[in-house]
Amino acid sequence: MFRIRRIHDRTTRANKAAVRQVQDLLRDRFVDEREETILKIPRALGDPILRKYRSIIFIAEGSNGSFLGAAILLHFTDLRFCYLDYIATSNEKSGRGIGSALYERVRTEARALMCKWLFMEALQETPEAEPAPEIMKDNISRLRFYERYGTRPVINTKYETPLHAEDRNPPYLLFDDLGTGRRLRRNEARTIVRAILERKYRGLCPNDYVETVVSSFHDDPVRIREPRYIKVPHPVAPATEVPLDMRIPLIINDKHEIHHVHERGYVQSPVRIRSIMKGLDQSGLFEKVRVLKHPDREITSVHEKDFVNYLRTICEKLPEGRSVYPYVFPIRNKARPPRELLVRAGYYCIDTFTPLNRNAYLAARRAVDCALTGADRLLKGDMLSYALVRPPGHHAGRDYFGGFCYFNSAAIAANRLSREGKVAILDIDYHHGNGTQDIFYDRDDVLTLSIHCHPKFAYPYFTGFKEETGVGKGIGMNINHPLPEHLEPSRYIEALSSSLRSIKRFSPDHLVIALGLDTVKGDPTGSWDLSGADLETNGRMIGGSRIPTLVVQEGGYRTRSLGSNARHFFKGLFQGMNSDISMIYSGSPKSKK
Repeated sequence: MFRIRRIHDRTTRANKAAVRQVQDLLRDRFVDEREETILKIPRALGDPILRKYRSIIFIAEGSNGSFLGAAILLHFTDLRFCYLDYIATSNEKSGRGIGSALYERVRTEARALMCKWLFMEALQETPEAEPAPEIMKDNISRLRFYERYGTRPVINTKYETPLHAEDRNPPYLLFDDLGTGRRLRRNEARTIVRAILERKYRGLCPNDYVETVVSSFHDDPVRIREPRYIKVPHPVAPATEVPLDMRIPLIINDKHEIHHVHERGYVQSPVRIRSIMKGLDQSGLFEKVRVLKHPDREITSVHEKDFVNYLRTICEKLPEGRSVYPYVFPIRNKARPPRELLVRAGYYCIDTFTPLNRNAYLAARRAVDCALTGADRLLKGDMLSYALVRPPGHHAGRDYFGGFCYFNSAAIAANRLSREGKVAILDIDYHHGNGTQDIFYDRDDVLTLSIHCHPKFAYPYFTGFKEETGVGKGIGMNINHPLPEHLEPSRYIEALSSSLRSIKRFSPDHLVIALGLDTVKGDPTGSWDLSGADLETNGRMIGGSRIPTLVVQEGGYRTRSLGSNARHFFKGLFQGMNSDISMIYSGSPKSKK
């Protein structure tokens, strides 16, 4: 088993390692390639301005993360065509369908980029080119491979003219119509060939050589060689579904239903997850992944050990089916906590409606594993991941729980990511993320931002004011946007725009979104009237930051619209994150087969 993964940037450790492996592969498989060209690959990935095209790298990875092969695609954005610069597999990994998977992924990307055509070069297999027998065999094999997709050499031109008299076996220019059947017109071909020679081979081709080759394109439309190796070719159209490597890893708390409190009016119920999943299943944007177990130290590095031990202990001691609600709230004396465990619930809690029961700890512990699994995916190179969890977490502080929250999953994941660079947490739940603020209030490596209803009107009432900006090293690292009880969507956009500007100035390596779907009209815990279309706009704005992003589910309790609202948000987030591709991957419901 293997997967194809697009390398979006070279900021993460996983992507840096992948780019180095691509360079080593090119040195091994393309021995005549100049070292200077190979060394420029990382720069080309992030700096398209100089060359007037941008590089996109795809790698094939085994299930254990082993490197199996790579392809480098050049996107000429102004001329709407792509050029396949390299495609290769490790010598010992050939013959496993890796090359086909890479080429199919490249073709799909070219279509998604709204490109008309895909071009590449391949060495000749004719006797006139005088290749050695073993080279001749490889050349034939390569051309046969491309013919399966309807990709064949352009003929009746001087593209194969050697650049230097001593050059042997100059390459064909291969043409792939991407399954459209669209013919290549002469003037279009001349423009494209000029761009290839002047941009890709910048500084190598003299002007007179370029003019000779370009002016040799006389046929209109351009002639493409008849098939030689595939008797009845069946050109394969690129897939229109979202490729696996672009799908959002979805990590669902598979143990959330054990935390089912049946008391009337308890809105934090399992149906929330089912409702969201019903909406997401229609989008085609997600790939479900397995939850991985993580060590307790990830939790105790954020929450105080005494608090963690208390939650574990009391939940284990409570009988099945019984819930305990805090009812005594002493003025805290950290040195003198109440002896009785049931009384001590108020010592660690901030409200009277968050119950403790036998499964609360287990469900919250599993939610943490989900968020950390999502963080792992970012560190492995994914640009997006989504931890769909309950119970939520953003009201849980260093040593307290409340607001249906026990462990702060988003904060724990952010803390994990902070070991690899700077992190920003953007809380877009209707309620202030008081627990997240408490955890990072004195730190300067994690920027915390919260857009919420003003604490004069909404839970948790005692935090979330604009003046709360951090302490010590954390001064200026906490930003609150308390908004009116009732507001127009434009007012929310202003707060979100301000938050995104703050995030851009901070320039984090990773972004964590605490996602509340309780900002919409009709939510029983909120008073705002945002629509699904508003959530889609918000998601698109956030995705436009192009920062590797983990989304952790928080609130949202209007179960009739949860699925639709979640789908709208992620549709916008996906499109914003992938704004360089066309709307071919719109996140719309999948067609029925």
